[in-house]
Parts: sequence; C-alpha cells; structure tokens
Amino acid sequence: MIRFETVSKRYDTGYEALARVDFEVQAGEMVFLTGHSGAGKSTLMKMIMLMEQPSLGQVFVDGYHLETMPKSQIPYFRRNIGVVFQNHQLLFDRTVYDNVALPLQVAGYPHQEIGKRVRAALDKVDLLDKERSNPVVLSGGEQQRVGIARAVVNKPSLLLADEPTGNLDPELANEIMTLFRQFNEVGTTVMIATHDVELLKRMNKRVLGLVQGKLVHDGVLW
Repeated sequence: MIRFETVSKRYDTGYEALARVDFEVQAGEMVFLTGHSGAGKSTLMKMIMLMEQPSLGQVFVDGYHLETMPKSQIPYFRRNIGVVFQNHQLLFDRTVYDNVALPLQVAGYPHQEIGKRVRAALDKVDLLDKERSNPVVLSGGEQQRVGIARAVVNKPSLLLADEPTGNLDPELANEIMTLFRQFNEVGTTVMIATHDVELLKRMNKRVLGLVQGKLVHDGVLW
C-alpha cells in the first residue's frame, strides 16, 4: 500500500526533514509513526498525500508512483485517502451532517447517496443523534469523532491520522484508538502519527520511529 525507497527531503533553507527513509506498509496493516517534534512525521504524511515531493528517492502509494502522477489525477488519488487532524478542522458554520458530507459533495455524489453514506459514517462513530448539531456544542472527543466520520465517509482504502489523540484525555484517546482499530479490522490500511509512548505500547502494533529525519526503529515497542 505504501512504499518509501531511499526517500530524502531537504528544503530550500537547507533543513533536512527526511534522510534516506526506507519502509513498506502492506495493504490492511495498522502502523504507527512516532518521533519528537520536527522528526519528520508530518513531512512523511504529506508525501503520501502528494502535498510534498521528495528531494531524492521514490514514493509509491496504492500502486501509484507518485512522482509520475499527472496533476489532473491528484484530486482523484486523494479521494481514496482519509485524513484525521489533531485540531479536527471542522467548519463551525455548518452542522455535523454538513461537515461529514463535504467530501462527498466535492466528489459529486448524488444527494440520496450522500445521505446514506453520511449517516452510516456517523453511526460508526456513535454520533447519529448529533447530525443536526453544530460542532461547537460538542466535546473535544465528539469533535474528533466527527473528523473521523468525515475521513471515512468516502470509504477510503488508506486512513492517515496526525496526532489524533494529542488533545484528549487517556479515556477518550482509547475510544478514538478503538475506532481506528475497528476500521483496520475491516481492511482499511491505517497510519497514525503520535508521540504517546504509552499508547504505542498498549496498541501493540508496528511502530516506525523517526529521529531527525532518519528511520531508527521499525517494529513493536515493548
């Protein structure tokens, strides 16, 4: 599903965000990405979404060699990737339903199909009764679940989450991780960036550890 071959990223300022990174994530795998602030986690995820290009090396996602992808195909490629952010990035002038429906509206789905998919996604995150609420009245954990519903409403084969539990207490963080595990159990490939070492140990999944842009760990944390 994801393959990095000797990938480096050096910005014009001279800062090297990634240095000769090699790894492969199989379809249907759940993997965590960890490292200190500035270790290269966000840069790596941006490359998967084609928001950044490597300075050296090659990135392959879902069979596509990203460097050779025509610009016209990028929006369609991104529709198959769900993204969950730490700060939710919800629109507070729209209802929960409208926030989750947005990716489907952009993709041009018919109205009836949008309704079915949005309610199915909200049901999965246990927020079906909040569809007409404004996100501003929801708790932090509920807002994050709205963000997850929006990320999976397109039924993507790949789900990326950048510090999705960073602002949540341990109990809510566990609830969010249970959701990610459930999506993974039905075949979705999941990559989650986090610096929460205790969470990584509890999840007992493969961890890719970055230090100053270099991949220094690949395996389960004990």
